[in-house]
Amino acid sequence: MTTRVVAVAAPSEAAADAGRVVGDAGGNAVDAALAASLVTMVNEPGIVSLGSGAFITVQPAGGGRPVTVDGWVDMPGRGLAPERFGKGTWQVSTQYGGGVTMTIGPGSVATPGTPAAFAVVNQHWGQLPWGEVFGPAIAVAHGGFRLGTAARYYLEYVHDVVYGWDPVSQAVLHDATGALAPPDQAVVVPGLVETLEELAEEGPEVFYRGDLASAMADDVLERGGILTREDLAAYQPVTRPALQAEVGDWVLGTNPPPSVGGPAVAAMLSLLGDRPRGAWTPDDIAALVRVESAVFAHRLQYLDAAEDLDGAVRRLLELASSGDVSLLESPSTTHVSAADTDGTACAVTVSSGYGSGMLAAGTGIWLNNCLGEPELNAHGLHGLAPGTRLISNMAPTVARRNDGAVLALGSPGADRITTAIVQAMAGIAGGMSLRDAIDAPRAHVRIDRRAATRSAVVDYEQGLDLPELDLPTLAMPLH
Repeated sequence: MTTRVVAVAAPSEAAADAGRVVGDAGGNAVDAALAASLVTMVNEPGIVSLGSGAFITVQPAGGGRPVTVDGWVDMPGRGLAPERFGKGTWQVSTQYGGGVTMTIGPGSVATPGTPAAFAVVNQHWGQLPWGEVFGPAIAVAHGGFRLGTAARYYLEYVHDVVYGWDPVSQAVLHDATGALAPPDQAVVVPGLVETLEELAEEGPEVFYRGDLASAMADDVLERGGILTREDLAAYQPVTRPALQAEVGDWVLGTNPPPSVGGPAVAAMLSLLGDRPRGAWTPDDIAALVRVESAVFAHRLQYLDAAEDLDGAVRRLLELASSGDVSLLESPSTTHVSAADTDGTACAVTVSSGYGSGMLAAGTGIWLNNCLGEPELNAHGLHGLAPGTRLISNMAPTVARRNDGAVLALGSPGADRITTAIVQAMAGIAGGMSLRDAIDAPRAHVRIDRRAATRSAVVDYEQGLDLPELDLPTLAMPLH
Protein backbone atom coordinates (compact mmCIF):
# COMPACT_ATOMS: atom_id res chain seq x y z
CA MET A 1 0.00 0.00 0.00
CA THR A 2 1.42 3.39 -1.05
CA THR A 3 1.53 6.05 1.66
CA ARG A 4 -0.23 9.28 0.72
CA VAL A 5 2.04 12.35 0.65
CA VAL A 6 0.50 15.80 1.17
CA ALA A 7 2.10 19.11 0.18
CA VAL A 8 0.84 22.35 1.76
CA ALA A 9 1.52 26.03 1.10
CA ALA A 10 0.25 28.34 3.86
CA PRO A 11 0.83 31.88 5.21
CA SER A 12 2.72 30.84 8.35
CA GLU A 13 4.80 28.00 9.73
CA ALA A 14 2.10 27.22 12.27
CA ALA A 15 -0.51 26.88 9.52
CA ALA A 16 1.75 24.72 7.36
CA ASP A 17 2.53 22.54 10.38
CA ALA A 18 -1.20 22.00 10.84
CA GLY A 19 -1.41 20.60 7.33
CA ARG A 20 1.53 18.31 8.02
CA VAL A 21 -0.01 17.06 11.29
CA VAL A 22 -3.32 16.04 9.72
CA GLY A 23 -1.51 14.59 6.70
CA ASP A 24 0.58 12.42 9.01
CA ALA A 25 -2.65 11.33 10.71
CA GLY A 26 -4.02 9.97 7.44
CA GLY A 27 -5.67 13.09 6.10
CA ASN A 28 -5.67 14.09 2.45
CA ALA A 29 -5.11 17.45 0.75
CA VAL A 30 -8.59 18.63 1.73
CA ASP A 31 -8.03 17.90 5.43
CA ALA A 32 -4.63 19.58 5.29
CA ALA A 33 -5.98 22.72 3.62
CA LEU A 34 -8.87 23.03 6.07
CA ALA A 35 -6.66 22.47 9.14
CA ALA A 36 -4.10 25.02 7.94
CA SER A 37 -6.84 27.55 7.18
CA LEU A 38 -8.35 27.10 10.65
CA VAL A 39 -4.97 27.94 12.19
CA THR A 40 -4.89 31.19 10.19
CA MET A 41 -8.27 32.02 11.73
CA VAL A 42 -6.54 31.86 15.10
CA ASN A 43 -3.18 33.55 14.54
CA GLU A 44 -4.01 36.04 11.77
CA PRO A 45 -6.57 38.34 13.51
CA GLY A 46 -7.56 41.28 11.38
CA ILE A 47 -7.02 39.21 8.26
CA VAL A 48 -9.31 36.20 8.71
CA SER A 49 -11.40 34.57 11.44
CA LEU A 50 -14.26 32.17 12.02
CA GLY A 51 -16.48 35.17 11.23
CA SER A 52 -15.20 35.31 7.64
CA GLY A 53 -16.40 34.23 4.23
CA ALA A 54 -14.58 31.64 2.13
CA PHE A 55 -14.42 29.83 -1.19
CA ILE A 56 -12.95 26.33 -1.50
CA THR A 57 -12.15 24.70 -4.84
CA VAL A 58 -11.48 20.97 -4.87
CA GLN A 59 -10.04 18.71 -7.55
CA PRO A 60 -11.21 15.24 -6.50
CA ALA A 61 -8.85 12.29 -6.80
CA GLY A 62 -9.33 10.29 -9.95
CA GLY A 63 -9.82 13.23 -12.27
CA GLY A 64 -13.47 14.09 -11.62
CA ARG A 65 -14.74 17.57 -12.43
CA PRO A 66 -13.55 20.17 -9.90
CA VAL A 67 -16.10 21.89 -7.68
CA THR A 68 -16.21 25.14 -5.75
CA VAL A 69 -17.99 25.47 -2.43
CA ASP A 70 -19.24 29.01 -1.91
CA GLY A 71 -19.10 30.00 1.74
CA TRP A 72 -19.00 33.70 0.98
CA VAL A 73 -20.89 36.28 3.03
CA ASP A 74 -24.56 37.21 2.73
CA MET A 75 -26.33 40.51 3.21
CA PRO A 76 -27.97 40.31 6.67
CA GLY A 77 -31.03 42.09 8.07
CA ARG A 78 -33.85 39.56 7.97
CA GLY A 79 -36.83 40.68 10.04
CA LEU A 80 -35.55 44.20 10.72
CA ALA A 81 -37.46 47.44 10.21
CA PRO A 82 -36.24 49.64 7.31
CA GLU A 83 -34.98 52.32 9.67
CA ARG A 84 -32.32 49.95 11.03
CA PHE A 85 -30.46 49.94 7.72
CA GLY A 86 -27.79 52.39 6.63
CA LYS A 87 -26.45 52.84 10.17
CA GLY A 88 -23.90 51.40 12.56
CA THR A 89 -20.75 52.19 10.56
CA TRP A 90 -18.12 54.88 10.34
CA GLN A 91 -15.08 55.54 8.23
CA VAL A 92 -11.45 55.56 9.34
CA SER A 93 -8.42 56.67 7.35
CA THR A 94 -5.29 54.53 7.45
CA GLN A 95 -1.87 54.43 5.80
CA TYR A 96 -2.26 50.74 5.00
CA GLY A 97 -1.66 49.97 1.33
CA GLY A 98 -0.52 53.51 0.64
CA GLY A 99 -3.66 55.02 2.13
CA VAL A 100 -7.00 53.26 2.52
CA THR A 101 -10.27 54.58 3.94
CA MET A 102 -12.19 51.78 5.63
CA THR A 103 -15.81 51.51 6.69
CA ILE A 104 -16.00 49.58 9.96
CA GLY A 105 -18.27 49.01 12.96
CA PRO A 106 -21.17 46.67 13.77
CA GLY A 107 -23.13 47.76 10.71
CA SER A 108 -20.35 46.48 8.44
CA VAL A 109 -20.75 42.85 9.58
CA ALA A 110 -22.11 40.48 6.92
CA THR A 111 -23.41 36.96 7.57
CA PRO A 112 -20.30 34.72 7.72
CA GLY A 113 -20.18 31.48 5.76
CA THR A 114 -16.79 29.91 6.44
CA PRO A 115 -17.74 27.25 9.04
CA ALA A 116 -20.68 26.04 6.94
CA ALA A 117 -18.54 25.76 3.80
CA PHE A 118 -15.74 23.95 5.62
CA ALA A 119 -18.24 21.39 6.91
CA VAL A 120 -19.50 20.62 3.40
CA VAL A 121 -15.97 20.19 2.06
CA ASN A 122 -14.93 18.02 5.02
CA GLN A 123 -17.99 15.79 4.65
CA HIS A 124 -17.73 15.20 0.90
CA TRP A 125 -14.01 15.25 0.11
CA GLY A 126 -12.06 14.96 3.38
CA GLN A 127 -10.76 11.77 4.97
CA LEU A 128 -10.61 12.71 8.66
CA PRO A 129 -13.50 13.34 11.07
CA TRP A 130 -14.57 16.98 11.42
CA GLY A 131 -13.34 17.32 14.98
CA GLU A 132 -9.86 16.04 14.15
CA VAL A 133 -9.33 18.80 11.59
CA PHE A 134 -9.75 21.37 14.40
CA GLY A 135 -7.01 19.84 16.57
CA PRO A 136 -4.08 22.03 15.39
CA ALA A 137 -6.09 25.27 15.64
CA ILE A 138 -7.18 24.43 19.18
CA ALA A 139 -3.57 23.66 20.09
CA VAL A 140 -2.38 27.02 18.71
CA ALA A 141 -5.11 28.93 20.56
CA HIS A 142 -4.39 27.24 23.92
CA GLY A 143 -2.18 29.44 26.07
CA GLY A 144 -1.99 32.21 23.48
CA PHE A 145 -0.18 32.63 20.17
CA ARG A 146 2.20 34.95 18.40
CA LEU A 147 0.61 37.11 15.72
CA GLY A 148 1.14 35.78 12.22
CA THR A 149 3.26 37.76 9.79
CA ALA A 150 0.31 38.99 7.72
CA ALA A 151 -1.66 40.02 10.79
CA ARG A 152 1.25 41.89 12.35
CA TYR A 153 1.96 43.80 9.15
CA TYR A 154 -1.70 44.81 8.79
CA LEU A 155 -2.24 45.62 12.46
CA GLU A 156 0.81 47.87 12.58
CA TYR A 157 -1.25 50.26 10.45
CA VAL A 158 -4.76 49.79 11.89
CA HIS A 159 -4.54 48.40 15.44
CA ASP A 160 -5.73 51.67 17.00
CA VAL A 161 -8.29 52.99 14.50
CA VAL A 162 -9.93 49.65 13.58
CA TYR A 163 -9.30 47.54 16.68
CA GLY A 164 -9.21 50.20 19.35
CA TRP A 165 -12.90 51.14 19.54
CA ASP A 166 -14.07 47.74 20.87
CA PRO A 167 -12.89 47.35 24.48
CA VAL A 168 -12.29 43.60 24.18
CA SER A 169 -10.44 43.91 20.88
CA GLN A 170 -8.37 46.72 22.32
CA ALA A 171 -7.38 44.69 25.37
CA VAL A 172 -6.52 41.56 23.37
CA LEU A 173 -4.25 43.18 20.81
CA HIS A 174 -2.51 45.87 22.85
CA ASP A 175 -0.10 46.06 25.74
CA ALA A 176 -0.54 48.20 28.84
CA THR A 177 0.70 51.31 27.02
CA GLY A 178 -1.82 50.99 24.20
CA ALA A 179 0.78 49.82 21.68
CA LEU A 180 0.28 46.75 19.51
CA ALA A 181 1.30 43.59 21.36
CA PRO A 182 5.04 43.06 20.76
CA PRO A 183 6.26 40.05 18.74
CA ASP A 184 7.26 38.08 21.84
CA GLN A 185 3.89 38.55 23.59
CA ALA A 186 1.38 35.72 23.42
CA VAL A 187 -2.05 36.91 22.33
CA VAL A 188 -4.93 35.35 24.25
CA VAL A 189 -8.43 35.76 22.83
CA PRO A 190 -11.07 35.17 25.53
CA GLY A 191 -13.55 32.47 24.53
CA LEU A 192 -11.74 31.36 21.37
CA VAL A 193 -10.54 27.97 22.63
CA GLU A 194 -14.00 27.14 23.96
CA THR A 195 -15.60 28.19 20.66
CA LEU A 196 -13.21 26.04 18.63
CA GLU A 197 -13.81 23.06 20.92
CA GLU A 198 -17.57 23.53 20.70
CA LEU A 199 -17.43 23.71 16.91
CA ALA A 200 -15.21 20.63 16.77
CA GLU A 201 -17.58 18.64 18.96
CA GLU A 202 -20.98 19.85 17.75
CA GLY A 203 -20.33 20.91 14.16
CA PRO A 204 -21.41 24.11 12.38
CA GLU A 205 -24.96 23.86 13.73
CA VAL A 206 -23.88 25.61 16.92
CA PHE A 207 -22.45 28.49 14.90
CA TYR A 208 -25.63 29.04 12.91
CA ARG A 209 -28.45 27.97 15.22
CA GLY A 210 -26.93 27.44 18.67
CA ASP A 211 -25.54 29.56 21.45
CA LEU A 212 -22.74 30.97 19.29
CA ALA A 213 -25.31 32.25 16.79
CA SER A 214 -27.29 33.92 19.56
CA ALA A 215 -24.19 35.53 21.04
CA MET A 216 -22.99 36.93 17.71
CA ALA A 217 -26.33 38.22 16.48
CA ASP A 218 -27.45 39.70 19.79
CA ASP A 219 -24.17 41.55 20.27
CA VAL A 220 -24.16 42.97 16.73
CA LEU A 221 -27.78 44.11 17.01
CA GLU A 222 -27.24 45.67 20.41
CA ARG A 223 -24.38 47.75 19.04
CA GLY A 224 -26.28 49.01 16.00
CA GLY A 225 -25.57 46.37 13.33
CA ILE A 226 -28.07 44.32 11.33
CA LEU A 227 -26.94 40.68 11.72
CA THR A 228 -29.84 38.64 13.13
CA ARG A 229 -30.35 35.11 14.40
CA GLU A 230 -32.59 34.58 11.38
CA ASP A 231 -29.71 35.46 9.04
CA LEU A 232 -27.44 32.89 10.62
CA ALA A 233 -30.10 30.19 10.73
CA ALA A 234 -30.94 30.70 7.06
CA TYR A 235 -27.35 30.66 5.79
CA GLN A 236 -26.54 27.94 3.25
CA PRO A 237 -23.26 27.25 1.46
CA VAL A 238 -23.58 26.54 -2.25
CA THR A 239 -21.67 23.86 -4.17
CA ARG A 240 -21.16 24.59 -7.87
CA PRO A 241 -19.18 23.04 -10.70
CA ALA A 242 -15.97 25.01 -10.95
CA LEU A 243 -15.53 27.32 -13.91
CA GLN A 244 -13.13 25.51 -16.24
CA ALA A 245 -10.56 26.81 -18.69
CA GLU A 246 -7.75 25.18 -20.68
CA VAL A 247 -4.23 26.60 -20.40
CA GLY A 248 -1.63 24.66 -22.34
CA ASP A 249 -1.62 21.09 -21.02
CA TRP A 250 -3.65 22.07 -17.95
CA VAL A 251 -7.37 22.24 -17.28
CA LEU A 252 -8.17 24.78 -14.58
CA GLY A 253 -11.07 24.79 -12.17
CA THR A 254 -11.73 28.15 -10.53
CA ASN A 255 -14.41 30.10 -8.72
CA PRO A 256 -17.61 30.62 -10.78
CA PRO A 257 -20.17 33.44 -10.36
CA PRO A 258 -21.18 35.14 -8.11
CA SER A 259 -17.44 35.55 -7.73
CA VAL A 260 -16.01 37.83 -10.39
CA GLY A 261 -12.46 36.74 -9.56
CA GLY A 262 -12.64 33.31 -11.21
CA PRO A 263 -14.13 34.61 -14.47
CA ALA A 264 -11.46 37.32 -14.57
CA VAL A 265 -8.73 34.67 -14.20
CA ALA A 266 -10.25 32.54 -16.99
CA ALA A 267 -10.68 35.53 -19.31
CA MET A 268 -7.13 36.80 -18.78
CA LEU A 269 -5.57 33.38 -19.39
CA SER A 270 -7.67 32.93 -22.52
CA LEU A 271 -6.58 36.31 -23.88
CA LEU A 272 -2.91 35.65 -23.09
CA GLY A 273 -2.99 32.63 -25.39
CA ASP A 274 0.37 30.88 -25.31
CA ARG A 275 2.25 33.68 -23.52
CA PRO A 276 4.77 33.34 -21.99
CA ARG A 277 6.96 30.59 -23.37
CA GLY A 278 9.56 30.39 -20.65
CA ALA A 279 10.54 33.55 -18.76
CA TRP A 280 8.42 36.67 -19.25
CA THR A 281 9.76 38.97 -21.99
CA PRO A 282 9.04 42.70 -22.32
CA ASP A 283 6.57 41.90 -25.12
CA ASP A 284 4.84 39.36 -22.88
CA ILE A 285 4.56 41.96 -20.11
CA ALA A 286 3.10 44.50 -22.51
CA ALA A 287 0.49 41.96 -23.61
CA LEU A 288 -0.23 41.03 -19.99
CA VAL A 289 -0.82 44.64 -18.96
CA ARG A 290 -3.15 45.21 -21.88
CA VAL A 291 -5.11 42.05 -21.05
CA GLU A 292 -5.39 42.92 -17.34
CA SER A 293 -6.51 46.46 -18.17
CA ALA A 294 -9.16 45.30 -20.62
CA VAL A 295 -10.63 42.65 -18.30
CA PHE A 296 -10.72 44.94 -15.27
CA ALA A 297 -12.33 47.76 -17.22
CA HIS A 298 -14.93 45.35 -18.60
CA ARG A 299 -15.57 43.98 -15.11
CA LEU A 300 -16.07 47.48 -13.68
CA GLN A 301 -18.48 48.48 -16.42
CA TYR A 302 -20.47 45.30 -16.92
CA LEU A 303 -20.02 42.84 -14.04
CA ASP A 304 -19.79 44.55 -10.66
CA ALA A 305 -23.39 45.80 -10.59
CA ALA A 306 -24.90 43.35 -13.09
CA GLU A 307 -28.41 42.10 -12.34
CA ASP A 308 -27.76 39.01 -14.49
CA LEU A 309 -24.21 38.18 -13.38
CA ASP A 310 -24.19 34.71 -14.98
CA GLY A 311 -25.11 36.26 -18.32
CA ALA A 312 -22.52 39.00 -17.95
CA VAL A 313 -19.83 36.41 -17.18
CA ARG A 314 -20.81 34.30 -20.19
CA ARG A 315 -20.46 37.38 -22.38
CA LEU A 316 -17.02 38.18 -20.92
CA LEU A 317 -15.77 34.64 -21.59
CA GLU A 318 -17.20 34.64 -25.12
CA LEU A 319 -15.35 37.86 -25.89
CA ALA A 320 -12.15 36.56 -24.29
CA SER A 321 -12.28 33.27 -26.25
CA SER A 322 -11.87 35.25 -29.46
CA GLY A 323 -8.36 36.20 -28.36
CA ASP A 324 -9.04 39.81 -29.43
CA VAL A 325 -8.33 42.13 -26.50
CA SER A 326 -9.82 45.10 -28.35
CA LEU A 327 -13.30 43.64 -27.89
CA LEU A 328 -13.01 44.26 -24.16
CA GLU A 329 -11.27 47.63 -24.08
CA SER A 330 -13.46 50.70 -23.49
CA PRO A 331 -6.36 44.11 2.33
CA SER A 332 -7.55 41.26 3.05
CA THR A 333 -7.42 37.51 2.67
CA THR A 334 -5.41 34.40 3.36
CA HIS A 335 -4.93 31.52 1.00
CA VAL A 336 -3.93 27.89 1.58
CA SER A 337 -3.15 25.37 -1.16
CA ALA A 338 -2.71 21.62 -0.73
CA ALA A 339 -2.24 18.67 -3.08
CA ASP A 340 -1.55 15.00 -2.50
CA THR A 341 -0.21 12.00 -4.34
CA ASP A 342 -3.71 10.52 -4.70
CA GLY A 343 -4.51 13.34 -7.14
CA THR A 344 -6.60 15.49 -4.79
CA ALA A 345 -5.98 19.25 -4.78
CA CYS A 346 -7.68 21.83 -2.58
CA ALA A 347 -7.45 25.63 -2.70
CA VAL A 348 -8.98 27.66 0.14
CA THR A 349 -9.29 31.46 0.18
CA VAL A 350 -10.77 33.15 3.24
CA SER A 351 -11.45 36.84 3.92
CA SER A 352 -12.76 39.09 6.67
CA GLY A 353 -12.39 42.19 4.55
CA TYR A 354 -10.53 44.70 6.69
CA GLY A 355 -12.35 43.51 9.81
CA SER A 356 -15.11 45.37 11.63
CA GLY A 357 -12.91 45.74 14.72
CA MET A 358 -15.46 43.82 16.77
CA LEU A 359 -15.16 40.66 18.85
CA ALA A 360 -18.56 39.05 19.40
CA ALA A 361 -19.18 38.99 23.15
CA GLY A 362 -17.80 35.91 24.89
CA THR A 363 -17.08 33.96 21.70
CA GLY A 364 -13.56 34.93 20.63
CA ILE A 365 -14.93 35.40 17.09
CA TRP A 366 -13.65 38.44 15.20
CA LEU A 367 -16.31 39.73 12.81
CA ASN A 368 -15.85 40.86 9.22
CA ASN A 369 -16.55 44.28 7.66
CA CYS A 370 -17.58 43.00 4.22
CA LEU A 371 -20.61 45.31 4.07
CA GLY A 372 -18.16 48.20 4.37
CA GLU A 373 -16.13 47.34 1.28
CA PRO A 374 -17.38 49.50 -1.62
CA GLU A 375 -16.08 47.14 -4.30
CA LEU A 376 -18.31 44.38 -2.88
CA ASN A 377 -21.34 46.63 -2.50
CA ALA A 378 -21.92 48.40 -5.80
CA HIS A 379 -25.42 49.39 -4.61
CA GLY A 380 -24.09 51.19 -1.54
CA LEU A 381 -24.14 50.43 2.19
CA HIS A 382 -26.94 47.96 3.00
CA GLY A 383 -28.15 48.33 -0.58
CA LEU A 384 -28.88 44.64 -1.15
CA ALA A 385 -31.87 42.57 -0.05
CA PRO A 386 -31.23 40.42 3.05
CA GLY A 387 -29.98 36.99 2.03
CA THR A 388 -28.24 38.22 -1.12
CA ARG A 389 -24.73 36.84 -1.55
CA LEU A 390 -22.09 39.51 -2.10
CA ILE A 391 -19.76 39.42 -5.08
CA SER A 392 -16.11 38.56 -4.52
CA ASN A 393 -12.75 38.84 -6.20
CA MET A 394 -11.44 35.61 -4.65
CA ALA A 395 -10.44 32.83 -7.01
CA PRO A 396 -9.11 29.65 -5.38
CA THR A 397 -7.98 27.55 -8.32
CA VAL A 398 -7.02 23.94 -8.98
CA ALA A 399 -5.55 22.48 -12.15
CA ARG A 400 -5.03 19.02 -13.60
CA ARG A 401 -2.49 18.28 -16.32
CA ASN A 402 -3.09 15.73 -19.04
CA ASP A 403 -0.59 13.36 -17.37
CA GLY A 404 -2.57 13.39 -14.11
CA ALA A 405 -0.46 15.92 -12.18
CA VAL A 406 -2.53 18.26 -10.00
CA LEU A 407 -1.95 21.76 -8.73
CA ALA A 408 -3.68 24.05 -6.23
CA LEU A 409 -3.04 27.76 -6.25
CA GLY A 410 -4.51 31.04 -5.18
CA SER A 411 -3.54 34.31 -3.60
CA PRO A 412 -4.51 36.92 -1.04
CA GLY A 413 -4.25 40.55 -2.08
CA ALA A 414 -7.67 42.07 -2.93
CA ASP A 415 -7.46 43.41 -6.51
CA ARG A 416 -4.16 41.56 -7.06
CA ILE A 417 -5.66 38.12 -6.44
CA THR A 418 -6.58 37.53 -10.08
CA THR A 419 -3.44 39.02 -11.60
CA ALA A 420 -1.15 37.02 -9.29
CA ILE A 421 -2.92 33.74 -10.15
CA VAL A 422 -2.91 34.49 -13.88
CA GLN A 423 0.83 35.22 -13.99
CA ALA A 424 1.75 32.16 -11.92
CA MET A 425 -0.47 29.81 -13.94
CA ALA A 426 0.60 31.26 -17.30
CA GLY A 427 4.23 30.79 -16.29
CA ILE A 428 3.68 27.17 -15.26
CA ALA A 429 1.78 26.41 -18.49
CA GLY A 430 4.58 28.11 -20.42
CA GLY A 431 7.23 25.79 -19.06
CA MET A 432 8.49 27.59 -15.95
CA SER A 433 9.08 25.54 -12.81
CA LEU A 434 6.57 25.98 -10.00
CA ARG A 435 9.18 27.82 -7.92
CA ASP A 436 10.21 30.14 -10.76
CA ALA A 437 6.59 30.89 -11.66
CA ILE A 438 5.77 31.81 -8.06
CA ASP A 439 8.94 33.85 -7.51
CA ALA A 440 8.89 35.79 -10.79
CA PRO A 441 8.28 39.56 -10.40
CA ARG A 442 4.79 40.62 -11.41
CA ALA A 443 2.87 43.51 -12.90
CA HIS A 444 -0.56 44.32 -11.48
CA VAL A 445 -3.05 46.55 -13.26
CA ARG A 446 -5.68 48.21 -11.15
CA ILE A 447 -8.45 50.61 -12.02
CA ASP A 448 -8.17 53.76 -9.93
CA ARG A 449 -11.78 54.05 -8.71
CA ARG A 450 -11.03 57.34 -6.95
CA ALA A 451 -10.12 59.12 -10.18
CA ALA A 452 -12.90 60.72 -12.21
CA THR A 453 -11.61 58.99 -15.35
CA ARG A 454 -11.14 55.64 -13.56
CA SER A 455 -7.79 55.30 -15.28
CA ALA A 456 -5.67 52.17 -15.44
CA VAL A 457 -2.65 52.12 -13.14
CA VAL A 458 0.23 49.63 -13.25
CA ASP A 459 2.01 48.59 -10.07
CA TYR A 460 5.06 46.43 -10.63
CA GLU A 461 7.62 44.54 -8.62
CA GLN A 462 11.32 45.20 -8.62
CA GLY A 463 13.27 43.18 -11.15
CA LEU A 464 10.60 43.29 -13.85
CA ASP A 465 11.74 44.37 -17.31
CA LEU A 466 8.83 46.74 -17.86
CA PRO A 467 8.45 48.05 -21.41
CA GLU A 468 6.97 51.38 -22.41
CA LEU A 469 3.22 51.03 -22.11
CA ASP A 470 0.47 52.82 -23.93
CA LEU A 471 -1.70 53.51 -20.91
CA PRO A 472 -1.45 55.71 -17.78
CA THR A 473 1.04 54.15 -15.38
CA LEU A 474 2.23 54.81 -11.87
CA ALA A 475 5.94 54.03 -11.82
CA MET A 476 6.14 53.00 -8.19
CA PRO A 477 8.00 49.73 -7.50
CA LEU A 478 6.37 47.57 -4.85
CA HIS A 479 8.35 46.65 -1.75
